[in-house]
Amino acid sequence: MLRRLGLFIAQRARTVLVLAALITLAAGAVGAGVFGHLKGGGFNDPTAPSAKAAGLIDEHLGGSTDLVLLVRPRQGTVDSPPVQSAGRHLTDKLAARPGVQSVTSYWRTPHEDLRAHNGRTGLVLVQFAGDNEEAATRAGPLIRDYVAGSAAGPAFTVLSGGPLGINHDVTVQVAKDLGLAEAIAVPITLLLLVIVFRGLVPALIPLATAAAAIFGTFAELRILAAAIDVSVFALNLTTALGLGLAIDYGLLMVSRFREQMTAARDIEAAVVYTVATAGRTIVFSAATVMAALATLLVFPLYFLRSFAYAGVGVVATAALAALFVTPALLTVCGHRVAPATPTRRTTDGSSVWHAIARVVWRRPAAIAIPAVAVMALAATPLLGVCFGMPDERVLPQSATSRTAATVLHSDFPHLSGAGAIDVVLTGTTEPKDVDAYARSLRRVPGVVSVNSRAASRAGALRPADAIRHVTVRASHASNSAEMEKLVGAVRAVAPPSHSTALVGGAAAQVVDAKQAIKHRLPFVIVTVAASTFVLLFLFTGSVIQPLRALAFNAVGLAAVLGTLVWIFQDGNLSSLLGFTPMPMDTAMTLLMFCIVFGLSTDYEVFVLGRIKELHDQGLPAEHVVTRGLAHTGAIVSAAAALLAVSLLAFTTSSVSFIQMFGLGSGLAILLDATIVRGVLLPACFRLLGERIWYCPRRLRSLHARFALTE
Repeated sequence: MLRRLGLFIAQRARTVLVLAALITLAAGAVGAGVFGHLKGGGFNDPTAPSAKAAGLIDEHLGGSTDLVLLVRPRQGTVDSPPVQSAGRHLTDKLAARPGVQSVTSYWRTPHEDLRAHNGRTGLVLVQFAGDNEEAATRAGPLIRDYVAGSAAGPAFTVLSGGPLGINHDVTVQVAKDLGLAEAIAVPITLLLLVIVFRGLVPALIPLATAAAAIFGTFAELRILAAAIDVSVFALNLTTALGLGLAIDYGLLMVSRFREQMTAARDIEAAVVYTVATAGRTIVFSAATVMAALATLLVFPLYFLRSFAYAGVGVVATAALAALFVTPALLTVCGHRVAPATPTRRTTDGSSVWHAIARVVWRRPAAIAIPAVAVMALAATPLLGVCFGMPDERVLPQSATSRTAATVLHSDFPHLSGAGAIDVVLTGTTEPKDVDAYARSLRRVPGVVSVNSRAASRAGALRPADAIRHVTVRASHASNSAEMEKLVGAVRAVAPPSHSTALVGGAAAQVVDAKQAIKHRLPFVIVTVAASTFVLLFLFTGSVIQPLRALAFNAVGLAAVLGTLVWIFQDGNLSSLLGFTPMPMDTAMTLLMFCIVFGLSTDYEVFVLGRIKELHDQGLPAEHVVTRGLAHTGAIVSAAAALLAVSLLAFTTSSVSFIQMFGLGSGLAILLDATIVRGVLLPACFRLLGERIWYCPRRLRSLHARFALTE
């Protein structure tokens, strides 16, 4: 199959390139507007009780504040005549903006709750019409006009806070950080490609593949965003993974092509053989990474599902580009890619990796045991891991919304949502039953006060469907573990008879989001492990090889996650990287698991592909492993270094969970390409011997029937 594909492309290379260029240009035109259609947020479960409570509050109880504007006079206090006049003018302008449903301002509603005790801050509370996503869309221009722009006037400055203020700052900061990361990664990557390939022309081939993969995925995300919610953070994965996998696949294809040209083959024969062998590795590699990322679709948080859309799309387009565009470019540029004269590296592989494999082969236990011990030590911080969801602390302290959150917590705790739990009672409820329920809530340890109110929209509900909003205030911070436990205690209080209690608020949203991930996590782990096992079994024909690969992936991943806990949760290196220590981001940790697991298997396939070829030729075990690593070790290490550049560039971000993703993924790839592939793999081959290729008799026929072979 792949041999016929290689022959077809080699004979029609220029036609394939013209079609590929047209498709890439069309994809670029479609995907050019993707940035304006993706959304921030997506960290909450829309099916959870907290989401239903928020929906009822918005629909029947006047809704909650979407955006909080903190107004600070440049001179005097909020009660000075010039500031009062400017405040009323600001309120009227905000109320007249399209999409604004209501505005509550200290200068139109002079309530003390909207004024700081020192008189240096007054509040304007803005509520938008429509759902959360429509509100977020409308909040952006308002924030740009009155916070970053000059529309606020000369009398005061304005800070934006609240949920939409934080969401806006995170989205804007991520877009800036993405541009900076690309500005750092792309030139370094191009320079390293020129060094690795020893020429500009072969170095440009992986970049052409990357462009096709990234533009194709941008077009996919733009089309999806017209119908469903897609997170803006998917762009980070698209660029990093698209560039990295294109380089991986390009290195593999170009290296195999050069070997075949060195073996005195003509260009067409070399291209056909390259597609038949390296192409098979790419097909299995792409399948394993796509299977790992596709499991994110089971989560209700569209933040995670968006990474599945982007990840599966970019891997598929990168693989297709590698199988079609790269062979066509090799055909057209053949002699400019292949070395003019054979070198030892193109014939015998890397002497460094050959030497490493031989040393490990001779002393497998003495070298592998210390390596495993070091990784186990790195994993020990996992014993104290805590998980949470992002809040204003993921932003730098200079961010507007983080400054606003600090002021709200200190000067306006009753409006900041700190320590507040919303309980929505639906059904037939008598006032005396609600009072008894409130008294039960007051007896819960940690509760400071309980207040209730009925539906504010007259005629909105039948008497039998009355809604009561009970606000529970606690002494705990809203982002604390104690507050999450209090949510459970409040939910454990029996509601009045013939009614249902929906518990919401910021802390409840965090609890529900973590539960949504926790309940589906076993399925994801089992699915990723099972799909990896099946694909590697079909690739190798062995049941031991997939088990060994799964064990290696688990050990490496545990070491990296333990290191991230030590850094981002415990606060080590916080002054260097400029972040605030906080619990590990649940969604981002899960994303890293899927990506790192998939990419580790990707490199596993690269190495095993060559080892299996040599094993099938009947060579001795030592020659199989040492020569296999000699031919693939340099490819894997170079590919890992180039991909790590793209990922580690994200550590320049000012958003802490983006830093964690970049640092964790980059370290995991480097660890896998060096210690795992260079030490643990040959040691395991040496210790298990021929048993590593074991396959039960009944499964041999299954492998013979379904394996992709040439």
